[in-house]
Amino acid sequence: MNSQFQWLIFDADDTLFDYAYGERNALETTFREFGLPFDARALELYRDINHQLWLRFEKREITGAQIRAERFTKLFAALAQREPPGLAERFIDHLAEQTTLIQDACELVRTLQRTYRLAVITNGMARVQQPRMAQSLLAPYISELIISDQVGAAKPAPEIFDYAFARMGNPPRERVIIIGDSLTSDMQGGVNYGIATCWYNPAHQPRPPQLPLTYEIHALRELIPLLTTEN
Repeated sequence: MNSQFQWLIFDADDTLFDYAYGERNALETTFREFGLPFDARALELYRDINHQLWLRFEKREITGAQIRAERFTKLFAALAQREPPGLAERFIDHLAEQTTLIQDACELVRTLQRTYRLAVITNGMARVQQPRMAQSLLAPYISELIISDQVGAAKPAPEIFDYAFARMGNPPRERVIIIGDSLTSDMQGGVNYGIATCWYNPAHQPRPPQLPLTYEIHALRELIPLLTTEN
């Protein structure tokens, strides 16, 4: 394979882990546990509220603790229901159990780790991300797991990349590439930090002209031939 890169940095959710599936499963399990009806409207409302809060988190406007505190308060207000005590904590417990992977993710990292060192940088909660990774099929192949909750900074902030690079032994930036689905955190963070980027874009969204991405793939299996042929 291409020896240009020494380290491959992956995003976790919606790049390696099937977060959409896991989130729905955890949310439905939690609602059923508390005797609450769960439907498409509740899921859609939750996802919109949660997404907006995480965007604010990326901009350093709120903390992870505020996300945990506010998302269900806002959800149940929108549903015109009373939030059951303890529901938010049980949701985190169930989310930590979700280890379903994106198609080809396990075979991809198993193959790549023979040639490259692999790291994961995730904007997430250690209480969720650590057990998920430990229980997943990916665990034996990932050398470093960097979680924003533990670092005190989140992608796209340079501080989380500084921390990751220190853990990785400070490789030259030209020997590192980040692969992820998020333009605002993964790709923007990589561009800002001066490392190569690979946008995982399974929905074939338009490529933003203002963001100079290095590569783009639409399926994880496309990464191996890309690394093999590109210089």
